[in-house]
Amino acid sequence: MTASECPVHNYPFGEQRGLDEHPGLQAARAAEGLTRIQMPYGDPAWLVTRYHDIKVVLADPRFSRTAVLGKDVARSTPAIETDMSILSMDPPEHTRLRRLVARAFTVRQVDALRPVVEETINTLLDAMAANGNTADLASALSWPLPVRVISSLLGVPVADHSRFAQWTDDIMSVNAEDLDLIIAARDGLIGYLAELIAQRRAQPGEDLLSKLVEARDLDDRLDETELVVFGMTLLLAGHETTANQIGNFLFQLLSRPELWKRLVAEPELVPGAVEELLRHTPLASAGNFPRMAIEDVELGGTLVRAGEVVVVHMAAGNRDETVFPDAATIDLTRDAANHIAFGHGAHHCLGARLARVELQLVLSALISRFPGLHLTVPAEEVPWRTARLVNGVSSLPVGW
Repeated sequence: MTASECPVHNYPFGEQRGLDEHPGLQAARAAEGLTRIQMPYGDPAWLVTRYHDIKVVLADPRFSRTAVLGKDVARSTPAIETDMSILSMDPPEHTRLRRLVARAFTVRQVDALRPVVEETINTLLDAMAANGNTADLASALSWPLPVRVISSLLGVPVADHSRFAQWTDDIMSVNAEDLDLIIAARDGLIGYLAELIAQRRAQPGEDLLSKLVEARDLDDRLDETELVVFGMTLLLAGHETTANQIGNFLFQLLSRPELWKRLVAEPELVPGAVEELLRHTPLASAGNFPRMAIEDVELGGTLVRAGEVVVVHMAAGNRDETVFPDAATIDLTRDAANHIAFGHGAHHCLGARLARVELQLVLSALISRFPGLHLTVPAEEVPWRTARLVNGVSSLPVGW
């Protein structure tokens, strides 16, 4: 099957509201071969939805991230991707940058952050409890926690949290009308990081940004543009994704009270529950990070020609029944460790361990301190953020 033989489907298949999988993804996964799609921007592409096909794309060097830079390829956002960053590099350049920051996310380094995460969670929950027995869990916990944690890691001053949180939020818009806002937010964040880097150069500390500056200045392993873009990527990845998933996970559990009650009764299930929720909960509203075939590749029964673009939808792969039986059901005892929520291959998420620590500690703290936590509105009335690259509640009204 080739591009000329396939009908082209508009993608995303419909507005994402909540966390249910769109029937269009189920149909694409069941279809013979790959699905030809037209995204809101760029040329048509191939959509990859099956687990094993996704892993091939993410690990096979014949599918290049760098090759799409500056090209009008399939994408969700109005801005064409131009930044050469760790997210858009292919090995060996990607490997060079990844090694520089990987030491900050080792098991030992992340475990050393656990007390910071725990203290931050308890501080936020203390403030929430002090205001009565109801709260918006999104604004009280989901959003401020990851901001504070990634700021602590990078060395961002507390006073600047709200500024860069707004920039990252603006950058995640997929509205064409917001293009000027997206560009302004990106420029603001880059300018802010350039100032922060200059400060670290004059007064280095023990934070990750100081270590990256040192790598730039002493070992010449980063150029100035790489340094700034690297900082921006870490801020975006460390803040926006985890913040949304905290809210999403809590919605999943509280909208299914039997799951919440089971976690309260069996707190030892929390680590496995986090893996199952990562598998089941779609973070992205559509596949992103397009890749271009640099030679002809047979993939999932489709011939992808050199120069054609593929887009993977990892959440669809995590609902692949051939890998995860009864995939639409959240099973807190399922062994879901082989999910691909954090990607696969060279671009597997650097911050995966830190995200797991934050998610596990949040759930553990809440089931311990607020075992009677419940939604104060019907699940269908919980408001969702729309026109964003990632899914998330805009508020999560709860009581206890």
